[in-house]
Amino acid sequence: MPAWILPLLAAFALLSASPAHARALVARMASVSTPVATLQGVQVRLDWPADAEVGELRITAQRADAPDLGQHFAALSWRCPLRRDGQGGWACAGELRQGRGAPLRLELALPPGRVSAALSGAGGSRLALRRDDAAPDLFAIDITRVPVAWAEALARRAWPGVRLGDGRLGGHLELRVPDAAPMRLTGELALDGGAFDSADGTQAGAGLGARLGIDWLAAEAGPQLAIDGELLGGELLFGSGYFVLPATPVPVRLRAHGVADGWALDAFLARDPGVLEVQGRADLDGAGVRALALSLRSAEAARLPERYLSGWLGQAGLTGLALTGGFDADVEIIDGALAGFALRARGLDVAAPDGRFRFQGLDGDVRLVSEGRVDSELRWQSAAIGAIPFGPARLPWRSSDGELHLREGVGIAILDGRLDIPALRLRPPGSKGPLLVEAALGVESLDMATLASALGLPAFPGTLSGHIPSARYVGDRLDFEGGVVARAFDGEVRVSSLAMERPFGVAPTLLADIALDGLDLQALTGVLEVGGISGRLHGRIDGLRLVDWEPAAFDAELHTEPRRGVRQRISQRAVQDISSVGDASFTASLQGQLLALFDDFGYRRIGISCRLANGVCTMAGLQPRGSGFVIVEGAGLPRLDIVGYNRRVDWKTLVERVVAAGSGEVSPVFD
Repeated sequence: MPAWILPLLAAFALLSASPAHARALVARMASVSTPVATLQGVQVRLDWPADAEVGELRITAQRADAPDLGQHFAALSWRCPLRRDGQGGWACAGELRQGRGAPLRLELALPPGRVSAALSGAGGSRLALRRDDAAPDLFAIDITRVPVAWAEALARRAWPGVRLGDGRLGGHLELRVPDAAPMRLTGELALDGGAFDSADGTQAGAGLGARLGIDWLAAEAGPQLAIDGELLGGELLFGSGYFVLPATPVPVRLRAHGVADGWALDAFLARDPGVLEVQGRADLDGAGVRALALSLRSAEAARLPERYLSGWLGQAGLTGLALTGGFDADVEIIDGALAGFALRARGLDVAAPDGRFRFQGLDGDVRLVSEGRVDSELRWQSAAIGAIPFGPARLPWRSSDGELHLREGVGIAILDGRLDIPALRLRPPGSKGPLLVEAALGVESLDMATLASALGLPAFPGTLSGHIPSARYVGDRLDFEGGVVARAFDGEVRVSSLAMERPFGVAPTLLADIALDGLDLQALTGVLEVGGISGRLHGRIDGLRLVDWEPAAFDAELHTEPRRGVRQRISQRAVQDISSVGDASFTASLQGQLLALFDDFGYRRIGISCRLANGVCTMAGLQPRGSGFVIVEGAGLPRLDIVGYNRRVDWKTLVERVVAAGSGEVSPVFD
């Protein structure tokens, strides 16, 4: 039986008149009404043989309805032995059934001036009810280990579609049903191991504990609800929000009233001492949150990710985010869109997992308004994206029309150079679309050696400069207009078509086209610690795609071009390294034994290409030669050509060979 109160009230209605001495008495009633319930198709049968001390009472009802309690039943039946109690009253106890459901035990006592009843079931559950003639509109209800599921119909009055699961209730309630006033339910309840979920699965709870004071008024204009008490552990899911409540008490307070299409939460408060305090008000309808004013206060934010933020952080790919320090935040939502926001940071540190980004010493505030104009300022002491550190920064904000703008340009020290942000615009998600961030960026004289070291690469000399007139982040994708030019190895590296997917999420992906112009090969091969090559390198890397900073696809072609006054020579070790990396061989115009007498060789051209897809690099060179392709075309004496034969190379194997060549693990061998 899913209900917990209607069977008792129905029994009172059916036994409103005391039985008399009779062999058999049958009464049929089309309808029986009480202040709480209405019963249809009622039949009462009393069998009491002459001179017997005990009679048998049978009561059935085709239908019973208590709309204020959300209770509706069909095929109710109760059968019990009826006897005098020796005090001028009556007592009866027996099985109560609804249809073919499992029976409960209903005990009813009618001493003079009072009515009491108790409904009990499996697991020690018991629901007791009393009423005195001195206060006929007051029912006292005692609850002991009652299954939470018994209250599902009443819960659906406040939350349509909710389904109650495990858990037990205990406590004391008073139900008032005055003739000229609305029904009122007050009292205290204790919950242990409670569980619930919604029909669409977007809201759920498990292992919930609570001690709550409840005041429910079934007013004509809509129900009114007041709750005061504390939560005692458990887990909650609301949409993307997942909360793990502490075992220590969390005081809560709620004031709400029903409206035509939902609920108005006039005030609510929850306080996890030392971690988070939440208070505010809200309007809810069938579609969700219509309006919300929320205030958050955290003196120490270290426990917030684990207890209250893990759902949203997981969705953003930031599981494991670390917070320290304090903050205050105020949020206003109207018609499902962000209308106002204010964040005040107090020595707040934020660190993403795997070192993706960090901000230390965040102080100041950021304020967003949908009407009027307001200025604010946020500062940090240091920051980093990946292994690239940033110096202190000051961000002066201005908000109007629901957007944030920098009210003046910002310069930030980075890698012995400078990052300039002359413009930045931020539009939060809402009626105008998803989150949008637009910025203009410039970098000036970033030290390439420091950058390479931060990225775990060889220390390339040179500087990085460039200007991006527009960077646009929307739909978890970051696109750049313009390009970046790195001046390194006495040449240029130009990056264009630059974009990032999921820049702050799981498996960030970088897209770019890269052009190389006139790099000094002698300096480049010296940094890579492979055999020396002199000359000038040109080429392209189109369609570069890095997934989690590992190459997944590209179409690359590198070649040399002669320049007046620049020698083109290749060392013995470079010959061996190129041969070992590309499964190539070399042919020469002299006997192989004589090649060891030369330190280096002249060359006319060097060229190689690689198209990476599905972990395999399809390779080519300057021109075909037999079943292979020419990588190095020699010049002069001794003339030496290097020819590659393996056109499909596993990318990981190729990288391992390059690393081995750079570490000097390849020994020169001459045939």
